[in-house]
Amino acid sequence: MGQNLALNIAEKGFPISVYNRTTSKVDETLDRAAVEGNLPVSGQYSPRDFVLSIQRPRSLIILVKAGAPVDQTIDAFSEYMEPGDCIIDGGNEWYQNTERRISEAEQKGLLYLGMGVSGGEEGARNGPSLMPGGSFQAYDNIKDILEKVAAQVEDGPCVTYIGEGGSGNFVKMVHNGIEYGDMQLISEAYDVLKNVGGLSNEELAEIFTEWNSGELESFLVEITSDIFRVKDEFGDGELVDKILDKTGMKGTGKWTVQQAAELSVAAPTIAASLDCRYLSGLKDERENAAKVLREAGLKEEIGSASSGIDKKRLVDDVRQALYASKICSYAQGMNLLRAKSLEKSWNLNFGELARIWKGGCIIRAVFLDRIKKAYQRNPDLASLVVDPEFAKEMVQRQAAWRRVVGLAVSAGISTPGMCASLAYFDTYRRARLPANLVQAQRDLFGAHTYERTDRPGAYHTEWTKLARKNH
Repeated sequence: MGQNLALNIAEKGFPISVYNRTTSKVDETLDRAAVEGNLPVSGQYSPRDFVLSIQRPRSLIILVKAGAPVDQTIDAFSEYMEPGDCIIDGGNEWYQNTERRISEAEQKGLLYLGMGVSGGEEGARNGPSLMPGGSFQAYDNIKDILEKVAAQVEDGPCVTYIGEGGSGNFVKMVHNGIEYGDMQLISEAYDVLKNVGGLSNEELAEIFTEWNSGELESFLVEITSDIFRVKDEFGDGELVDKILDKTGMKGTGKWTVQQAAELSVAAPTIAASLDCRYLSGLKDERENAAKVLREAGLKEEIGSASSGIDKKRLVDDVRQALYASKICSYAQGMNLLRAKSLEKSWNLNFGELARIWKGGCIIRAVFLDRIKKAYQRNPDLASLVVDPEFAKEMVQRQAAWRRVVGLAVSAGISTPGMCASLAYFDTYRRARLPANLVQAQRDLFGAHTYERTDRPGAYHTEWTKLARKNH
């Protein structure tokens, strides 16, 4: 990613120096710069030469593994930097590490930015979504470069100053949490279509291509249609069927769920996607469970449910269920950002966040323009679920959504993301929940007290004594 971002910057006409501890990687970058049009890249082979080769006020972008390697890299460079110079960390860093580094940099007179970069290697080369947070002066110094390097959409470059402190890293972390939810929901749509609808990979490729020309148009839906078309080079059929069903992860999804818990924000769709990644890792245990439960008499419903299914209707229902589930997943992410913004006084602009995610990043989608407009209509929107436009869409799609979830449950196909989204919607929309019973239980065993609906104040009742007296 570092190499691609450097070439992107150089291609936009900004001379750039590159350095890597591994000499061959510097040489490789210089070779690519020559091949890709004699781009203005110069290679340096020591931290000192690297820093001194840059014009003041210097801006250094580092893309290394999060944690200790970032601190080591900063130590190596800062020795040769001068007050007013700036360090930009473009990795997926824990936001509190960035806040610590901002204050350490300030003590040396240096400026610091923690900048989320989304779009993978391709995005870095051709236009990523950039989320810089920290020193506004540091952002201002490189604003012109970032605006040219970022992905371009009809309403501007996919970069904006996010806010102070570790806000840029935090926003990127939540972006990744939403990405976890999105990928999980798409995989569930695939599972239902394949195992309830009995659709082939060829049919799935066509369906996802079609979906990508409508309301679900997005990077993830587009690449999914491509995946179904790739043949296996080592045998018959498509490659997707030969891939081991164990999902990897780097940690940002886990951080998102931890932060949701810390801030008392419900994020069940994102949490369900994380749980699924954990469960996918238990491959041996799952295979053993399938065997033990089959021997215990459990009949395998998966794959046998497709007889008598109206495929056309199922495909349309799944499309609607996927869209409604996505609204809930994005709502959870935005609510988490809002809670953190209030806690840290970051004053995040949610409409702007949706705008800069419209291009370059992994969750880029047509849908984000709708989210941008929702926050423009009401910057204090409590949830996307109650935006009048999205509310209408949820209501229109809920029958199809319930059919898909019900069908999956009866067929023994787990759809934890869709179920979590639906449960979130059904809980959020109810004016009265069974939480009154939970409060009564808490008061009975722990004297935690409760409030009443008909009069003010806190109350405690001797539940057991009264129950037995009245029995």
